Amino acid sequence: MPQFRVALFLLLASPACEVRAPHGDAPQPMPLEAELTQALDALSAKSSLHAKHLPTGREIAIRADEPMNTLSVIKIPIMVLAYRDAEAGRLDLDERYTLRPEDRRRGSGLLQTFAPGLSPTYRDLVTQMIVTSDNTATDLLIARLGLDRVNALLEEVGFRETRLLRTTGDLFRRVWELEDPANSALSPAEVFDRGFPNDEGAFERSFTFEGDPEEWLGSTTARETSLLLERIHKGEIASRASCDEMIGILRRQFYSSRLPRFLPDGVDAAHKTGDWPPIAGNDVGILYHPGGPTIVSIYVNQNRTDFNEVEETHGEIARKLVEVWGRRDPR
Repeated sequence: MPQFRVALFLLLASPACEVRAPHGDAPQPMPLEAELTQALDALSAKSSLHAKHLPTGREIAIRADEPMNTLSVIKIPIMVLAYRDAEAGRLDLDERYTLRPEDRRRGSGLLQTFAPGLSPTYRDLVTQMIVTSDNTATDLLIARLGLDRVNALLEEVGFRETRLLRTTGDLFRRVWELEDPANSALSPAEVFDRGFPNDEGAFERSFTFEGDPEEWLGSTTARETSLLLERIHKGEIASRASCDEMIGILRRQFYSSRLPRFLPDGVDAAHKTGDWPPIAGNDVGILYHPGGPTIVSIYVNQNRTDFNEVEETHGEIARKLVEVWGRRDPR
């Protein structure tokens, strides 16, 4: 077992880490926040966390107000605007859109694998944007709703740090521009056909790119992400019916290698990942468990650690939160 995994197991897998008291007194349990801080700090990465136990209001904040690269987590407010527009009559979620060759985007998602001519509904696009983190669906929804309107909504409801900065198509073109500035003229179809650079310097360029706030897909903090999830859970950011439907979509998340990784039977996660592996791996969500629910937002950017260890850390943190905050006397 790699040294990190041994350390992480000793840190989080036991019922409670212990701190030796002075003068030979019995060991004392390490506070939960200290345990989670140690787990994150074991990664060679920029990380942050915010967790809130909704029944008691207990919170843990670890660098929770530092701006982080959202990657695909920013797709949550796009979903929120889609449902609010549907309520206002500005968007018919059952309207169909016919996919064109130039609509396809690389990265995550299934729509890029289908022949042009497929006609999903806008509800299908919202679902795929969250469940498979589909980048084609994301850019179609940004085009339909308006990037500026996503940010106007965030401003209106009180989020100061959370912003959608660009489309995924613009993000991927920018990756090619870093290789050669002449690539700024590439069309969306040309960017798609090229895929991603794989030359010798591509990884280090991507590492620098991911860490530059001017290049991010979106920006947020762990605390603001948790607040957004809490407002969805409580039905405060849209109607109760719309919020319930959004939670249902988040519960269908396809990627389960982080927050849900070590959750016991009977615990459900409504969550959204954000990725640039192995450089960044985020996961945020609502954990529905006995004694809960608990909201947790974990961001890992600028990672130099083995990516499997990043995902295991997400999973161990979620497991520990459920274990401790599911007790009658959560500490």
